[in-house]
Amino acid sequence: MNERYSRQILFPEIGKSGQEKLLASRVLIVGCGALGASHAEMLARAGVGKLRIVDRDFVEFTNLQRQTLFKESDAVDRLPKAIAAKTRISEINSDIEVDAIVADVNYSNVEQFIDGCDLVIDGTDNFQVRYLLNDACVKLGKKWIYGAAVSSYGTTMTIIPGETPCLRCIFDEMPDAGSSPTCDTAGVIMPIIATVSAVQVAEALKILVGDTGSLHGSLMQFDIWANDRQRIKLGEPNADCKTCGQKIFEYLDADNAEFSAVLCGRNAVQIAPQRVARLDLEELADRLRSLVSVKVNEYLLRFETGDLEMTVFLDGRAIIRGTEDTSTARGFYAKYVGN
Repeated sequence: MNERYSRQILFPEIGKSGQEKLLASRVLIVGCGALGASHAEMLARAGVGKLRIVDRDFVEFTNLQRQTLFKESDAVDRLPKAIAAKTRISEINSDIEVDAIVADVNYSNVEQFIDGCDLVIDGTDNFQVRYLLNDACVKLGKKWIYGAAVSSYGTTMTIIPGETPCLRCIFDEMPDAGSSPTCDTAGVIMPIIATVSAVQVAEALKILVGDTGSLHGSLMQFDIWANDRQRIKLGEPNADCKTCGQKIFEYLDADNAEFSAVLCGRNAVQIAPQRVARLDLEELADRLRSLVSVKVNEYLLRFETGDLEMTVFLDGRAIIRGTEDTSTARGFYAKYVGN
């Protein structure tokens, strides 16, 4: 073990034996945007020996304000985030093994990505994937760490199946499409990313070295601009929870998965959220007007940016024109509508 980790080894809660455990660990990072990039860098510098990074997106200039692994040339080249992250991590710590996967995480592949990993850490930007991760991790008995950040607000919670409440114990139903702000509609500042990621990674290190007694055991919430921090202590798992109580894994069921389909001959993809909602189209339009030119009536909302055009209907369904790639369409939907 080289001197790279000497200061970390001096920290008694990790020590030499803990460092050896970190070097032997494999962590799955789902999403390599702002949170995921921060997770990946901190875990690599800490000497977590194997990282599996899964992300469906590519680097854009708007990412560089907060996504710490990436540089301008990555945005110019539109490199996939997972690939750019692997390249940068090899420059930070060449001893770390990085499995970079450019893919859209869904019900058909999530268990495969989790397989062989000691821990899953959330770097995603939408609830659909988080509820999917929750189902898969509870089913497989894998610990995972939820985290989210938007604007100046963030939240995180550590989930140990069978011991702590799962995500669905706390948030029984996924928010309706369009009901929650996204980084692209409400913005985000770097300090909240750093704050949430720091707590998530600290929890990850505790789990990997075997010090689960030091986990915070709460739902932590931060508003870095309002100087507000809260901890809501977690109790026991909810026996009536569909996921961890009843073992009903709805988000792993293809019949209940978010529906996306290429519209034949139209160079378009239709996206339909899992739960039918009635959107407030005027409210959504108000959120989007600083970003795009929006046309809205009582039935639908429409806008275009770059080569893509989106039409959003009252029930949350959308048609994205300009692509036949379902992953691109889903990412576009998550970026501007949410979930």
